[in-house]
Amino acid sequence: MTKHFDTDVFIVGGGPAGLAAAIAARRRGLRCMVADWASPPIDKACGEGLMPDSLDVLDGLGISLKGHETGSFRGIKFVGKEGSVAAYFPNGSGQGIRRVLLHQAFVDHAAASGVEMLWQSRVSHVKTENDRVSLLVNGSPVTCQWIIGADGQNSKVRHWAGLDEGHTSVQRIGLRQHFRIKPWSEYVEIYWGQLGQAYVTPIGREEVCVALISREKFSSFDIGLEQFPELTQHLEGAVRSTSVRGSLTISRRLKSVVKGNVALIGEASGSVDAITGEGLAMAFRQALSLADAMKTNEMAGYEKAHRQVISLPGFMARSMLLLDSKHWLRRRTLRAFSREPKLFQKLLAVNVGEMPLAALGARGLANLGWHVLKA
Repeated sequence: MTKHFDTDVFIVGGGPAGLAAAIAARRRGLRCMVADWASPPIDKACGEGLMPDSLDVLDGLGISLKGHETGSFRGIKFVGKEGSVAAYFPNGSGQGIRRVLLHQAFVDHAAASGVEMLWQSRVSHVKTENDRVSLLVNGSPVTCQWIIGADGQNSKVRHWAGLDEGHTSVQRIGLRQHFRIKPWSEYVEIYWGQLGQAYVTPIGREEVCVALISREKFSSFDIGLEQFPELTQHLEGAVRSTSVRGSLTISRRLKSVVKGNVALIGEASGSVDAITGEGLAMAFRQALSLADAMKTNEMAGYEKAHRQVISLPGFMARSMLLLDSKHWLRRRTLRAFSREPKLFQKLLAVNVGEMPLAALGARGLANLGWHVLKA
């Protein structure tokens, strides 16, 4: 006899965004189930750095990275032919952690929180009847009050709910590989080349993550590295500890992320380019807002909160992608930052939420523009 499941919240997608939504929902007293076709720990090509604001939201979810191998970094450094500039975070440090270790930390905490997880599971036949959602998970019926799409860029939940309408502006290609080498920098280093960027994140005492992001597809990871001779010198002789893994990074804004008792979170709900390093922090903030909205049955509040969460990272992504596409502007900006590192320090504070963009004011933006013009 087929067993029938009933829950308050059913989440499609068991990555960090989906599990964050489940953990936040449990903290608000809601019963929660998560389904994913994969088995944990789930990997994904990304830069693997969590900035201080990301760690603050993790703490709000009750998740600790203690006991996992991590690397530490105190700020961000831009490196280009035109010069380099570095700045510390205004408060605290960031941590680098292998994606599979981060995912396992989420799985463990979700289990301890009472989240029911269904791995290697396919979801189908989703429909809404009388304010309840019914669906099938590997052929078994499930009913719930809320269904949450946390199933990534190509979200089936988004399609089922008719929430695909929106705008996709930029798609870039990311490649990632790990190297056994002692981190040489106290920063996440971002190297700027003609076709994109290379990110170096310390993820352990003897390991770094190198991620390449480009507008064009490289024929190989090594061909991509050739854009960054200074980075290549740092990596000389280092053992590659993993194979190359790739993914797309997409700038996408949806018209809406809520329809009835269906809501979207994480990349299923839209995304900004990985250049900001804020993708996970956005998803974690969305999870907390979504849990509050479901508990109070005020989904319009989540729609509003979601727009606020993506507003600043979206602005920062557009600004940095402009530097990526306009070589002359990037040259002048890097020179300006090199001459006036306090400008870079302020923009980093804005990016991690320690300073509102408005605090720069017209004078601050004009000052940046003046230095760029002089460079």
